[in-house]
Amino acid sequence: MGWCCSGVCRAVTLLALLLPLWERGCRALNPSSGDLEKSPHSDPGPWEVLHRHKRSWVWNQFFVLEEYTGNEPLYVGKLHSDVDKGDGKVKYVLSGEGATSIFTIDENTGDIHATKRLDREAQAYYTLQAQAVDRLTNLPVEPKSEFVVKVQDINDNEPKFLDGPYLAGVPEMSPLGTMVVQVAATDADDPTYGNSARVVYSIIHGQPYFSVEPKTGIIRTALPNMDRETRDQYVLVIQAKDMVGQMGGLSGTTSVTVTLTDVNDNPPRFTHSKNYQYTVLESLPVQSVVARIKAADADIGSNAEMDYRIMDGDGPGMFNITTDEDTQEGVIILLKPLDFETKGSFSLRIEATNRNIDSNFLSAGPFSDTASVKVTVEDVNEPPVFSTPLSKMVVSEDAKVGTSIGRVSAHDPDTSNSAIRYSIDRNTDLERFFNVDALSGVISTAKPLDREANSVHNLTIFAIESQDPAQIGKGITLITVLDINDNAPVFAIDYETLLCENAMPGQVIQTISAVDKDEPPSGHRFYFALAAPVAGNLNFTLRDNKDNTASILTKRGGFRRREQPVYRLPVLIVDSGSPALSSTNTLSVRVCDCDSDGVALSCGAVAYTATGLSTGALLAILGCILTLLVMVLLIVTMRRRKKEPLILEEERDIRENIVRYDDEGGGEEDTEAFDMVTLRNLNVIRDPKVRRDVTPDTPTFFHYPSASRPAYKSLPDNVVFREFIWDRLKDADVDPSAPPYDSLQTYAFEGSGSVAESLSSLESLSTDSEQNYDYLSNWGPRFKKLADLYGNSDGTSVFS
Repeated sequence: MGWCCSGVCRAVTLLALLLPLWERGCRALNPSSGDLEKSPHSDPGPWEVLHRHKRSWVWNQFFVLEEYTGNEPLYVGKLHSDVDKGDGKVKYVLSGEGATSIFTIDENTGDIHATKRLDREAQAYYTLQAQAVDRLTNLPVEPKSEFVVKVQDINDNEPKFLDGPYLAGVPEMSPLGTMVVQVAATDADDPTYGNSARVVYSIIHGQPYFSVEPKTGIIRTALPNMDRETRDQYVLVIQAKDMVGQMGGLSGTTSVTVTLTDVNDNPPRFTHSKNYQYTVLESLPVQSVVARIKAADADIGSNAEMDYRIMDGDGPGMFNITTDEDTQEGVIILLKPLDFETKGSFSLRIEATNRNIDSNFLSAGPFSDTASVKVTVEDVNEPPVFSTPLSKMVVSEDAKVGTSIGRVSAHDPDTSNSAIRYSIDRNTDLERFFNVDALSGVISTAKPLDREANSVHNLTIFAIESQDPAQIGKGITLITVLDINDNAPVFAIDYETLLCENAMPGQVIQTISAVDKDEPPSGHRFYFALAAPVAGNLNFTLRDNKDNTASILTKRGGFRRREQPVYRLPVLIVDSGSPALSSTNTLSVRVCDCDSDGVALSCGAVAYTATGLSTGALLAILGCILTLLVMVLLIVTMRRRKKEPLILEEERDIRENIVRYDDEGGGEEDTEAFDMVTLRNLNVIRDPKVRRDVTPDTPTFFHYPSASRPAYKSLPDNVVFREFIWDRLKDADVDPSAPPYDSLQTYAFEGSGSVAESLSSLESLSTDSEQNYDYLSNWGPRFKKLADLYGNSDGTSVFS
């Protein structure tokens, strides 16, 4: 079978003319072809089809042009088999990718056509299989051959910039040829065929500032020393054209935005002829901003950052300058108060310097500049100023009303020097203890003073200008009130003195001290003594300890509450003032009953006299009561324990503890229909003496002769099961190693009258089963019953 390539259509025509001659020569060389000539109407046999020799001239690839726009199907090529004699017996069949949908074949002639437009970019190859078969039998006359239809590329795709548009940056003042960015365009056409995918680059817009390399797409600067301050951004249009840029090629474009980045190539410069003048009020507070100046810098960002400093000027320490990091301004700040009357103007010299200097541009000049700043102070109408902002005065607390204490003084700082009037801020002297003379500023007392009530008075004095009452100055005056001895001493606290009946003569029963509201400069000194009326009493005496304390002592013993429960002792206290002051304070002494350690048990008057029990007797009675209570508790505890048995009674059957519920319930929770009998051993009826809830003490073995036991098959169904279960219960009851002993649960039996008959498998031995259970008799006495039931050693079934 041969193929024809559509890419060489002229060669196909020539081959079509030479094909008959070639076939004749092929038949002469091939023995099988001679047979076909002898029998042109005979079909080739299967053996002949499968054993034909392949030809060495087979073409395995066709070419078809993509994007064919003709009205007729596009001729691809021709298939021909040397078996085909042109008599219509051979039919050509095509299969594989696109067969019948894209490619069709003339079954008579073998001509292949493409019925649809093909796009190489969508699919570049189609793999097809061709075969020549007998038209009548559909049997292949030649083996199936595979070939490829390759879609031949045409230039139908323009170059595209997949990463565009581009953004790029290059430092200003860069040298000629500095690389900016590289662009790349892709072409979907076949790069291995022709020049359809060979792209060259050119710059359409952006000259003469930039250029592009045709093959690589690298964009470079085309002019040196481009200045950002003149122009900082350029928009380039780059074209990519296929066919190596030749006529008829397709092209695509993209934009490239190039931004010139800043470098520090411009020094700071002051404007306004480098002379600045500012006017400020003399009342400007300290740390206030006096002025802002700025040196112009054409650079941006860190290249425009600068530092300011005051180089020289008058009034040192009056001003400071800092940099505002947001605006890069120099901020002049006032450090000291201004006074127009002292100095009306200041001259400063300010320098601005770039913070980040690029050494590549030092040739552009010094990156700093200076300017002169003149600050003029403007006079304002200031309030009066006290000569001493804080005045301190003293006055005795016994000073008479109208006594002069001191004088305050204020003046007008302005050049007008207007008269001043004084007054007291009554919020600081609510009780109006003081007055101030409006013209002279003399402060005097207006009320009697009491140091003990208020020892220091803090007054605010107003100084008001006569010409402008709105201008008010304030001054502080502290008046200290001096102390005089006008308060007598008294007891430091209210003493509570207790005296034991068994106190001995000369015993200290109380130590007293005194306080005085006065505060003498040398400190207090108090003197203590008993008042004259009781100075010679026979009960107590007073001893001055010379340290502002005194001790009260007993003169005798044998004090009795019944005789006198309370003693009142007047004490005289004298201070050391000039003149000295004294006071008499009464000390109450209560007689108490005390223990051996001197701790008071009871004090004051005795309500009645009666013979009572001693302390020892009371303790004995209390001990007896406690002993009785303990005995009663022990008896009650033992009685309660005796009522609770340590073990369960033997007659108690815990199985009868069934809880009954009246709910509807169901399942395992339903105890309504629970039959207690089902939990009991059925043999209890026959042998009630046997215990079923404990392990049997003496094993009793039951032996049932086979002759005395009726055959199971002869008994009713319910009897059969009951007898069978009883037998098992007997064996279990006498076996002490087979617990539990009373937990057998019996179930209802269907009975012989059931339509479904019995579901038991116990009758399975009566069937023709091939299973042999004779081995059960070898397992010991525990399996004897099963051996009797299922074994066939005696030749008969236990149920027969």
